[in-house]
Amino acid sequence: MFKITPNPPPTDPIPHDPALSPTKVKEATDRALDYYLKPEHLAAPPNSPKFRPVYLVDPTLDEETLLVEASESLSYAHAMAGNIANSIGGPERKPLLALQQVIMLNELLVNRLLDKLKLPQ
Repeated sequence: MFKITPNPPPTDPIPHDPALSPTKVKEATDRALDYYLKPEHLAAPPNSPKFRPVYLVDPTLDEETLLVEASESLSYAHAMAGNIANSIGGPERKPLLALQQVIMLNELLVNRLLDKLKLPQ
């Protein structure tokens, strides 16, 4: 019977490198597998906090100060959105006016809360 695939050609045996001892090969393999399967370099160091905020609000501030700052920020955002909406026309203006209205409504809510806040005597 005729064989469709020929026999593979004879190959020379792989030369043995004496510098590659089985223990060194195993250590290198373990290091490579640990690097990809147990990425310790991606984990946070044990002594560092897991969450570090970029911006931190002073925890000693009272509610009135926080509400005043929020109200002023919303007021500035309301004015900027209005100026930008007035400077452009066409279909791009409507989303900016809607954004201005959302900012204004939130500004009203913060101001209302600020009015209801009972300050210590």
